[in-house]
This record gives sequence, structure tokens and C-alpha cells, in this order.
Amino acid sequence: MKAILLGAGYGTRLYPLTKDRPKTLLPIAGKPMVEWILAQLAAVPGLDGVALVTNDRFAGHHERWLAQAKVPLPVTLLNDGTRSDADKLGAIGDVRFVRDRLKLDDDLLVVAGDNLFEFDVAPFVELFRARQAPVIALKDMKGSPLITQYSVVTLAGDGRITAFEEKPARAKTSLISICLYAFPRATLPLLDEYLAQGGNPDAPGYYIQWLVKRPPSYGWVFDAPWFA
Repeated sequence: MKAILLGAGYGTRLYPLTKDRPKTLLPIAGKPMVEWILAQLAAVPGLDGVALVTNDRFAGHHERWLAQAKVPLPVTLLNDGTRSDADKLGAIGDVRFVRDRLKLDDDLLVVAGDNLFEFDVAPFVELFRARQAPVIALKDMKGSPLITQYSVVTLAGDGRITAFEEKPARAKTSLISICLYAFPRATLPLLDEYLAQGGNPDAPGYYIQWLVKRPPSYGWVFDAPWFA
């Protein structure tokens, strides 16, 4: 299994904090955000490498960080060549970029570079390996007024996703998707089909909304702190 860490965004909503520094390298409790994520991924059995995708504007920042960082997993840094928020490839565009650049033919774990979570990722991956189907990490936001700002998910009794709505006007459940996805290698060509049909290349929830109507997909609900 390989992992893709999405770090090619421009963090415009966090200006001025991210005007001259990528979101992934913002310090959290004394170390860059990306190092907290890598520490969580290091606990996944069989994960043998992480591709961190960045952009041309912040590639140098990541190179300098990686040159001195003590990372728990092999990290490959990839520059997607974009220079601004206007010409970015988007999250799904970057997943395809990494897949093609590294010629990936393996199960894939995808995580946003601004996702901070404290749960053990290993059980998530265990469910994925048992199902051999896409699995999405879900958080129960019961009582939160922010539910409709996320992807809202409905599950069947066996954990299969029966509905997935990106930022719906009205939420049918309190389960929301976070950007932590596991994709079987057999589903990787679906990225091309989705983008060829004009699918939104940026907000990854739109890809998942499209994907779950094809192969059966499953949700994994966690109950632990999460920040994004």
C-alpha cells in the first residue's frame, strides 16, 4: 500500500498565515502539521511509502523541510508544477498526477495535508483490506451546526454507503466524511473516467459522491479528536 498526502493547495482561507508558507508546514505544538500526519500513518501495517504532492510555489519549502526532518516513513516529494490557486490541479487532479508520475499500481491511502486526527489508522485499513472496496473515514457530528458544510453520508447496517452528498442544503444524517480515503488498486482507473466526464477536480467529496454509485463503498466511523 502507498499513501498520497495532499499538500499542493494554496491555503487562501488561512491568509496571511499561508501567504509565504504552505499549510502542511504550519507549526502545531512545536512541529509542522505534516509530521503529525506522518506519525499517524506510520502505524499502518504494510504501508511502505508516502508521496507528498506540493506545487511549484512551495516545493522549495517542502524540500528544505524534508532535508532535515526525521520522518518515520519513506517520503517522495512531487511538484505538480502549478503556481497559483487559479491554475491548481485540485485534490483529485493531484491524485491522478501522483498515480501517473509514480506509475502506481497498488492499493492507495489518500489523506489531506491539513487533516489532524488522533485515531489509529490501522483499524481503518484493516476494514479496507477485509472489504476490498473503497473505504471512507467518517465522523459523527451530531448536534453540530456545521454538518452541511461537509460531505454528509448515510450508511446501511453493514456499513455500506447508501448516500453521499457534498454540502447538502439539508443533512439526512450527522455523519460527515473527512479526507481520509482507501482505494483498491482496481479502482484507480476510475479517476480518468471521472475527470473525463467533467468531474470537479478540486473538492474530493464530489469524486467520492460519484464513486460510491459504482463499486460498493464503505464507511468507517471514528470517535476521536479531528481538526481540519
